Amino acid sequence: MIKKIFGTFGTRLLNAIVGFITLWLGTNFLGKEAWGIGATVLVDVSLLLIAVELLSGSGLIYFTPRKPFATLLKISYTWTFIIMGFFTLMFYLLHTFLPNIYHTFVPEGYGFEILLMVLLYSLHNFNMNFLLGKERVGTQNILFIIQFMTQMISMIIYIFIFDIRSADAFVYSLITGYVTVNISGFCCIMPYFKGWNKNQTSESLLSVAKEMLNFGSMIQLSTLVTMINRRISYIVIKNVFGDAEVGVYTSGTQVSEATKLIGHSIALVQFSSISNMEDRQKAANLTVTFLKLACILTAICMFVICLIPKSLFAWVFTQEFAEIKDVLISLSPGMVFLAADMVFSHYFSGINKPQYNLYGTLVGLAITIPSIIILIPMYGIIGAGISVSLTYFGTIFYQWIIFKKINKTKTKELIPTLKDFKTLINNIKLQFSSNK
Repeated sequence: MIKKIFGTFGTRLLNAIVGFITLWLGTNFLGKEAWGIGATVLVDVSLLLIAVELLSGSGLIYFTPRKPFATLLKISYTWTFIIMGFFTLMFYLLHTFLPNIYHTFVPEGYGFEILLMVLLYSLHNFNMNFLLGKERVGTQNILFIIQFMTQMISMIIYIFIFDIRSADAFVYSLITGYVTVNISGFCCIMPYFKGWNKNQTSESLLSVAKEMLNFGSMIQLSTLVTMINRRISYIVIKNVFGDAEVGVYTSGTQVSEATKLIGHSIALVQFSSISNMEDRQKAANLTVTFLKLACILTAICMFVICLIPKSLFAWVFTQEFAEIKDVLISLSPGMVFLAADMVFSHYFSGINKPQYNLYGTLVGLAITIPSIIILIPMYGIIGAGISVSLTYFGTIFYQWIIFKKINKTKTKELIPTLKDFKTLINNIKLQFSSNK
């Protein structure tokens, strides 16, 4: 398990480095406004994906060990194309009859690209989540590398060879990455097409779809609330300060979210393991250990990042992005809380209790709305960062109460001890010695 965490962490670390290069390219050659438009496109894609992933999202990780491949693929693909048809019709009607509303949410000229990215990401997501459900973490990591490396290389090509100096360069690079990884991912799941209906059960597609919908609705409603939290901040910043400030804020969140790779790496392996685990107490103990590890490592990384002088950010990303440092400081507590949130969320999903993730995000939303109304007009993008930190704190506070209630866990068990570090070091040594 430690080996999988290190493999996933290494993949996410490489992704963070590539993301930094992409950020540098965007800030230096596209500018604040274009970068802000690109961020808005990504947020729109994420919002639409919530509906698509009701039956093709991370819930697949839980159902893969429990349902036949043929059943999962038929249900997920059918649902994806039905929803994509609905979105296409909705975009057409809004663009034709209610253009003012349409352009409030969709940047001018990017409607088709948004729909295409949603479709490509949905198909890609099925491959990734299915492989995780099979505990093929290494294969999933390779596909992830293919995706973000293709995105970076194609963005360089679009900027320097095709001389595209608008948000198009960023958006086209995302599409190129999704196309490439879809082809690669489909090749990885091809072996499971052998004996298509070999493990088919007596369960009807409808009954399995209902079961997946009940599970997925909790996860995606939680994701929706999280996206609303994020989208509200972007809308308020854009309306009060304009696209340029959205670009700066987005850049700051991207730098801070590089630390997200720690919590995500740990939580991803945790979810894959717990979904295949029957012993609830073992799952709880694993979660506590991973929680402490994720929070400590994230806090250390954020502390180091916040030590970087503002002048360095101005030198790397140009002077108009110097405020990134202030955004990072305001977001730093939130990134530690987010690491804890990811571990708790994957635990609840892994034991088939995703409703607690939804309730936790609703607690966060109740904090977000009043905090951004007050803080953003007063403190600008720094206020947005403070709001994020308060939101994640509220979420994990609720999650901890529920986790403690389910497992009778004592608060003092969350405090890292020397034994925890010794156990971790011994596990690492064991993994490396076994590879020799």
